[in-house]
Amino acid sequence: MDPLARLFGSFARLKLLRLFLFNDDTAFGVADMAFRTKTPKDQVRKEITQLLASEVIRKRTGKGTAAYIANKRFTHYEALTAFMRATTDLNDADIVSILKKAGALRLVAMSGLFTGAIETKIDLLIVGDNLDDKHLESAVHSLEAHFGRELSYAAFTTQDFRYRVGVYDRLIRDVFDYPHRTILDKIGIRA
Repeated sequence: MDPLARLFGSFARLKLLRLFLFNDDTAFGVADMAFRTKTPKDQVRKEITQLLASEVIRKRTGKGTAAYIANKRFTHYEALTAFMRATTDLNDADIVSILKKAGALRLVAMSGLFTGAIETKIDLLIVGDNLDDKHLESAVHSLEAHFGRELSYAAFTTQDFRYRVGVYDRLIRDVFDYPHRTILDKIGIRA
């Protein structure tokens, strides 16, 4: 079990905290929270009760449905947010392992959220052969649940990627011209 999950009581609570603190201007309903964190609705309701009691989040009502949002007036809001940002990570091997379920990976480059580069259009660049779109979407959703943020990504076949590199495609340049980390490279890209 993740040491932070032990500290915060459960992995579900940890994922919900990340969701609220990393998206502090967004209100979420129970169904949306369950989907984004990959947590059963009944467990989400239980954890919401605890987070409301600790005043980390607040309830917002309107149009008949309840939604919850981060409470920026929480006494230790800034410290908790900084702590969560500093401790939210997966090692590169785990990220590759999660993405491998989608097909034969040839290149995985990370930018944006993973490097702090604000100018980039995507967080993950994935190149592979025989990539299954549904499996890839599911793998990215798993990463989003861990990081508590929506990730933007682009996936290409090896042939399409090589063509785009050759014509200096803007999206590809946006990744490789700004801070990025290549965590898997079976192509030998020199960008």
